[in-house]
This record gives sequence, C-alpha cells and structure tokens, in this order.
Amino acid sequence: MHVGMGVIFQATDPKRSDREVYQAELKFGDLAEPLGFDSLWGVEHHFTDYTMCPDVLQYLTYFAGRTSRINLGSMVVVLPWHNPIRVAEQIAVLDHVSNGRFIFGMGRGLGRVEFEGYGVDQNDAREIFVESAQMLIEGLERGWCEFDGKHIKQKRRDIRPRPFKSFKGRTYAAAVSPESSEIMAKLGIGLLVIPQKPWEAVITEMSNYRRIYREVNRVDAPPPVLAGWVFCDEDAGRAEAMARQYIGGYWHTVLKHYELVGDHLGKLKGYESYGAMQKMVTDPAARDQMIDFFLGLQIYGTPAQCHDRILDFAGRLGAESFTGVFSYAGMPYEMAEKNLRLFASEVVPRLKQHRPVRAAAE
Repeated sequence: MHVGMGVIFQATDPKRSDREVYQAELKFGDLAEPLGFDSLWGVEHHFTDYTMCPDVLQYLTYFAGRTSRINLGSMVVVLPWHNPIRVAEQIAVLDHVSNGRFIFGMGRGLGRVEFEGYGVDQNDAREIFVESAQMLIEGLERGWCEFDGKHIKQKRRDIRPRPFKSFKGRTYAAAVSPESSEIMAKLGIGLLVIPQKPWEAVITEMSNYRRIYREVNRVDAPPPVLAGWVFCDEDAGRAEAMARQYIGGYWHTVLKHYELVGDHLGKLKGYESYGAMQKMVTDPAARDQMIDFFLGLQIYGTPAQCHDRILDFAGRLGAESFTGVFSYAGMPYEMAEKNLRLFASEVVPRLKQHRPVRAAAE
C-alpha cells in the first residue's frame, strides 16, 4: 500500500505568526522521505488562515529539490482560479525537476472568499473546471495546448519544456458531489477521496463513477486515493480525546472557511448538493453532531487502531493508497511531530505490506 503525508500550513492559532507556521510545517515536509513515506502532498487555498499554501506547485517544486525518492502530489490545483496553459507549464517544469515524480490532483473549488478574490463567478466553476481539465489532460499528453470552449479560449501553443512521460494513471481530482464523480469518470481521471459523507452514499457514487469510467474509457478506473486527518497515540483514550479536540477543531475551520453556516451554496449553479449540508449545520446541535460524524470518518487511535481504520476505509473504496495529515487546528508542533513519528514507525511499515482487497462497490 502506498502511504503519503500532507502538509497544509493551517494558521488558526492567533499566537503563531505566519512565519512560525511556515518554518514548522516545512520541517514536517522534510521528514516525509526519511520517515519512509511514499509521497508528500500539499493543498491550495487563498486569503485566509484556513491553509496558507496559495501555490501548491511552487511548494512541491521546493520539495522536488529537497527529496530524491518520494512522489509529490497536489491535493488539489483548483483550476477555475488559474490560466490552464500556465498550469500546464508549471506542471511540466515540476515533473522535469522531480524526474517524473509528480502526481497531478485537480479540483473546482468551493470557498466563496477565494472565487470572489479572483473575480471568478462561482456559478461558472463547473464549466470552467471541465474545460480546463480537458485542455490540460490532452495538452500534457501531446505536448501542446489548444481549446475553443465557452470559457477557455486557447490558441495552439507548445508546452516547453515538453512533458517527457505520460500523466495517465497519475492524474486525480477531488470529488465530493455526485455530479463531480461523473465528470471525473468522463474525463478519464482518478478520484481523490476525503470521506465526509455516509459510506452508503460514497460507495454508491464510487460504483456509478466506475461504471461510467468503463463505458467511456473502455478500461477499469484506477483505484482512488484515500486521504484523511490522523491522530495516533499509544493510549487509546488520549488519542480519542485529542482527536476530538483537534480533528473537531479542524472541522470548525472548515465551517468558517467555506461559510457552511449560511445558504449561499444551494443557490449556486453546480453546488446544489451542498445546500443540504448548509441546512443541516444551521442548527447548533446539528453542528455538534456533524463533528462526531466527521470524526468517525477520520483516522485516530493507537497505531493498531489507525492501521485497522485505514484498511477498513480503503477496503470500502478499493483504495490502494492513503495520505494522512498530521498537523492541523493549532495542534502544538511537538504533539504533531510525535503523532507523525509514531504513525511513521508503527503504522506505515504495516500498511506497506498490505495490498487492499478491491471494494465490493466495484
């Protein structure tokens, strides 16, 4: 099983400067390769303390020069906020300097503060994403981009340096809504899954995604990438208490950044499925219940419990890789490092020996 780690640069503790956050989190990134992880991942967000990595490809290029073995993954590049041919060039450079170690994850975005900050109408996000993704996927395979769409107009131009190996099998997209899963299947790309819905819904959507993928691409879909928040401790009770404090704290940052306490998402084209979530979290009691639900979908406990939860979740999805986030929600950095090192020493070697059984959803 492939095991990765993510670094997200949360700055939600007002006592920490942005500089302190970056210095500490970059040190965690430097631990990925020596601790035995197979990949290092980053996320893209803008303008708030939710996560301070506005250029995930720049971040990964930095680590391309500091590592020699591990893969480097974007979780995700949010295409509606970018000129797609510029993204193609950045990807080509990153893949060259890393000697082909890049894993391309893309998404369409959700935060209103980010869309407004870039002057992009969020009602157009799905269409922009699909056009951008199509141009990128085709362009990275053939070495040049050209597109004539509703939103993306691109004259033919070469990507230089030219991509030197295929991105098939290493291109993924984050999908939360059922509609997004169908889009990814039609585009022929894998799914990056952070569980945040009832398993029955996730499995149904995965089954639908795999069916459409086979119909359109005439081959089976690649196994999804599973990701989640981790708190690993030798004491089960302490692990649960700290997970409730910090993974629960992370959930509060999600509510704030995405403005989930409100009603705007259900009114946006392409985001209708999020409207139900906003209705649920309007009630403070329901918000507390959502913390319990979200916590139940993440990885916490003793090393043995973390191992078993990952295999359980991976088995449901048919995933053959897991990426964990170990520092978040103002967790003391000493605690985060202990969390990371314990997981790396006790859980990672056992996961690497395991090949998941494909999910029943197939």
